[in-house]
Amino acid sequence: MITIALPKGRIAKETLDIFEKIFDKKFAFEDRKLILKEDDFTFLLVRNQDVPTYVLHQAADIGVVGLDVLSEKEFDLVDLLDLKIGRCKVCIGMKNEDEFNFDKPSIKVATKMENIARKYFSSKAIAAKIIKLYGSIELAPLVDMCDVIVDIVETGETMKQNGLKVVETIMDSSAHLIANKNSFISKKVEILNLYEKISKAISDL
Repeated sequence: MITIALPKGRIAKETLDIFEKIFDKKFAFEDRKLILKEDDFTFLLVRNQDVPTYVLHQAADIGVVGLDVLSEKEFDLVDLLDLKIGRCKVCIGMKNEDEFNFDKPSIKVATKMENIARKYFSSKAIAAKIIKLYGSIELAPLVDMCDVIVDIVETGETMKQNGLKVVETIMDSSAHLIANKNSFISKKVEILNLYEKISKAISDL
């Protein structure tokens, strides 16, 4: 039995679509259920940010999570495969009328991705004062709480509608298949067998 942590929402559905393609059967959570058991698999439906934590503590053997979350958490996990779904970017945004200046010695940054933001600005020799927010991050520069935001961008439409512009891309992200290190040793044959099937399925997409 392999336990798999999936993030709620579109990525969970797209991952289950891959499993349906591989095993030629229906994989779907019942309404409001958080656990799905099919054949030799148990799927857990959790928040995107919590997937690496479930895998780290071996509540799940493997998981599907965005590379942005994986990079932010910095947990000691096995990164098995880029699933090529859930594509997005981590970007710097600011008000349309402002100009981005790498020569500033310090900058105020609103974000939920503290580690990614801090590392990026540190690499540019800019001291970043991080303001941690969990939602509505686009609001922060509009009320002069910060100079810039670091946030996930899919189409950029939310920023545009709020008078913001993308000024820099920090990283590209997509959903990755990850594994717990102990599970990868104890269930190596099963995990690698699944890895091969998923790898072939996504190469055919």
